[in-house]
Amino acid sequence: MIKVALMGHGVVGSGVAEILEEKASSLCQKAGDDLYCAKILDLRDFPDTVYADRFTKNFEDIVADDSIQIVVEAMGGLHPAYEFVKSCLQRGKSVVTSNKELVAEKGAELLTLAKERNVNFFFEASVGGGIPIIRPLNSSLTADEIDEVTGILNGTTNYILSKMASDGSDFADVLKEAQRLGYAERNPEADVEGYDACRKIAILSSLAYGKEVNYEEVYTEGITKITAEDIKYATSMGTAIKLLATSRKVGDQYYAMVSPVMIDAKNPLYSVNGVFNAIFIHGNVLGDAMFYGSGAGKLPTASAVVADVVDCAKNKGRNIMMSWSEEKLDLLQIDDVKSRFFVRVSGHAAERQSEIEELFGKVEIVAVPSLSEEFAFITGEITEQEYREKAEKLDGIQSRIRARI
Repeated sequence: MIKVALMGHGVVGSGVAEILEEKASSLCQKAGDDLYCAKILDLRDFPDTVYADRFTKNFEDIVADDSIQIVVEAMGGLHPAYEFVKSCLQRGKSVVTSNKELVAEKGAELLTLAKERNVNFFFEASVGGGIPIIRPLNSSLTADEIDEVTGILNGTTNYILSKMASDGSDFADVLKEAQRLGYAERNPEADVEGYDACRKIAILSSLAYGKEVNYEEVYTEGITKITAEDIKYATSMGTAIKLLATSRKVGDQYYAMVSPVMIDAKNPLYSVNGVFNAIFIHGNVLGDAMFYGSGAGKLPTASAVVADVVDCAKNKGRNIMMSWSEEKLDLLQIDDVKSRFFVRVSGHAAERQSEIEELFGKVEIVAVPSLSEEFAFITGEITEQEYREKAEKLDGIQSRIRARI
């Protein structure tokens, strides 16, 4: 029997406990031994659960118990999760987590510690919920040199943008609906400002490129400035606006960015709607691959956590190396990154096109009949700095969105 301890009995933690209890027989076959949830750390009481007698409010009951070999961290946040996880690894226990904040901030350090103690630190559920992506990056795609990772990594923002497109609603109205349905938190800042996706792309990039990507260095822009008018243009052009988290290799350098991007139907992420997530990978051997599924939710996320628990059990006494070193990956400055830009401006194209093309060169003009006092144009590929310098000389800009069309 392999004893497992669970830290946190919230949405994900309770899902993990349920799966360990209800799927014990099939998990035993897959792990090669019984997996028994021996302790659950939580400050709250849960007297109505079948495992009520296994709860504790004292972390020492877990870390000091040498019979516990695997610990699941499902508390969330950086503290005290970091201190608890570090202590467990130091005591020779493997740790599984779904905590993206912990992994993005301390992942390289904790992986090094796990290697030193010959245990494992796994975090499949920290990105993409139930979508298997960490394991493929670390094993199935090791023959490839990955040169791009792009994903829709946040279900809340994807739901909001999808709903704005289907209903023609404003951002604020759809956000309220998302909160009512439970798709958005009461304080949605981490989602709608892109911070959640930023941490996730930092984790994926660190694994893809083998060096630590500091999430604080990833340029991040949310969806709060996307308007119903922007959506009208996108729809008329046969495009969609998605919050994309991207990292790419450009020559010998890398950049990482989170921002709304206008994409067309040729892009595999175009048809990913609602609360679903998807991750696109390009490698020099494989070519293109995409991973798609539920990016959040109790059971999808818990399923990924339990899969890691099974992997820990199967590799007891053996550290599985992760291609993520503590060496920092230097990122290209955002000013030097090239994009095309969709730009909405006031006025009429017939009167302003020559002025615009004097600044930006040849552009594509886009008009929506119901928006008669404005029009839009799409630039060629220019750097962020070039766009900013040219835009400062142009009056009447309503909005701008990066475009991959």
